[in-house]
Amino acid sequence: MEEKNPHISLSIFFPVYNDWGTIGSMVAEAIFTAEKVSDDYEIILVDDGSEEKTQDVLDFLEKQFPGVRVVHHEKNRGYGGALRTGFKEAKKEFIFYTDGDAQYDVREMVKLTAAVREDIDVVNGFKIKRNDPFYRVVLGKIYQYSARFLFSLPIKDVDCDFRLMRRSVFDSITLESNSGTICVEMIRKISQQGFRFAEVPVSHYFRASGKSEFFNFTRLFRVARDFSALWLRLVVLKKGGGHA
Repeated sequence: MEEKNPHISLSIFFPVYNDWGTIGSMVAEAIFTAEKVSDDYEIILVDDGSEEKTQDVLDFLEKQFPGVRVVHHEKNRGYGGALRTGFKEAKKEFIFYTDGDAQYDVREMVKLTAAVREDIDVVNGFKIKRNDPFYRVVLGKIYQYSARFLFSLPIKDVDCDFRLMRRSVFDSITLESNSGTICVEMIRKISQQGFRFAEVPVSHYFRASGKSEFFNFTRLFRVARDFSALWLRLVVLKKGGGHA
């Protein structure tokens, strides 16, 4: 499973927002893991308007490791905006991404690369067990089941940001979301274009550094609003299935 695959060229990227306490170790593990599976890889760090402390860490990593490239957003564009930048900046045939807060183990990327076949376009992780506070687990389940039902998604865990995709899928779709609903939009559009999925179980850990901004009513309202608007646009009005 950990033998290098000469047919895989790999772009690894992390959306980063004030993840100064975790991103250094994640980059080191990404380099260690990438060298096991590919001779052709790059690592992209998308700084989504982080504070100076995190920017300093990212600039240090870029200087220390030749294969690391940092892209800075002057202002925070939201999770969706950070992902869109990462997909745009990726140059290799396959794109792997996960969050910069270390709730996923980058070393488990080998599980995804091992599942790559000619008839698979997206390898999506699903959490074996979600290690979060109880309220986040409950809200996450509600979101997950609602997304699968309302958008007819072909995977069990759209909220698992641990994915490996062929870069060519983005020749067929255009993503527009700036919020976390981008994952629902992305999987819906990829599925509608006929691309094929595989799923593998991955570990999930408690947040090691930083503070989640998930549980505040303003953010929950925005998620509900964006989710509803996305459903209206993609499912009811059937707009934006592929390129805009």
